[in-house]
Amino acid sequence: MEDLKLGVAYHGNRLITSVENDMRDIIAHNFNTVIHMFSHNDWVRSSNIMKEIFDCTAKLGLDFWVDNWGLAGQPGDPSHFLTYHPEAHRYFSDGEMIPAVCLNNEAFVEWTKEWIDKVYEIGGRKLFWDEPFLKSTPEKFSCGCPTCKRLFKERYGREMPVAPDADCYDFQVWTIVNYFNKVTDYSHKKGMINSVCVMTPDGIGINLGNIQALKDIKYMDNIGTDPYWITKSKMHFTHEDVYEYVYKASEKCLNVTKKIGRDHNIWIQAYDTPVGKQEDIVHAADAAYAAGARNIFFWGYRGSEGNNYTSKVPEFTWRACGDACARLLNKERDRLEAEMKQKLGIK
Repeated sequence: MEDLKLGVAYHGNRLITSVENDMRDIIAHNFNTVIHMFSHNDWVRSSNIMKEIFDCTAKLGLDFWVDNWGLAGQPGDPSHFLTYHPEAHRYFSDGEMIPAVCLNNEAFVEWTKEWIDKVYEIGGRKLFWDEPFLKSTPEKFSCGCPTCKRLFKERYGREMPVAPDADCYDFQVWTIVNYFNKVTDYSHKKGMINSVCVMTPDGIGINLGNIQALKDIKYMDNIGTDPYWITKSKMHFTHEDVYEYVYKASEKCLNVTKKIGRDHNIWIQAYDTPVGKQEDIVHAADAAYAAGARNIFFWGYRGSEGNNYTSKVPEFTWRACGDACARLLNKERDRLEAEMKQKLGIK
């Protein structure tokens, strides 16, 4: 079953005894992969403990990826980098400051490489670049800091407008691709694997709608998306709606990754789960598998009960995650058996 990766995001707990118990719990719920956060706070305060956590994870037989949680700010924890480099703030084109780092800031590129060095030093070999995005509205877009305005003028031969147009959206894509070409080239030279996940909605830099742009990142080995179905405006999808939504998004992602020769990752929403909606997790996982996904991950451990976006009944959500993984393992066993029978001519 090595071709079927079932993973779950894990962060917040840094007590090694508790972590070991949690890793065993993850195994008991049919997962074989963990996505560990490694924030700036972890880097500065807990890197020795994180090495123990990585070692513990591997010794128990789990594969693990390391998430760049909050390095640039959103998504994730606030970026401590801005404390040392306030000039690296991201801005909207109308001058409004954003609590995130501009990806065109060269100091941040070099700092990211230092983060990669530390991840490598403590045993991480697989990097997960979590939801890179740049905000935009019909009235303004990011980033519009002085560096970006200069780069925009160099590329397009004109001043950056306030209201976004086609060049502005193209610049957002270029910004993300340019940053990741620099940092993934560095990690690739160290023998590390790079994976990325982009958001499903359109209008935020690179997303599922233009995910094919990631083909220009030479050493981005795995490209995915997270078709989360619970939002403030959509809290009551039916089971059929969830299945169709996740299936179509997964299919779209896999069509692109197959075409450009990259691996994939699909994320299942296991946070903010309302009471009575836990079975949607099972249906969503089934949909991703039916669309061809074999790297299926869940955000996050125990229904994300350590966060403000915890599921309403974390224990029920976590049980549904385990049930979903058990179903996928059985589906994969049946698929492999059918293939073997076909090769041997057994009816």
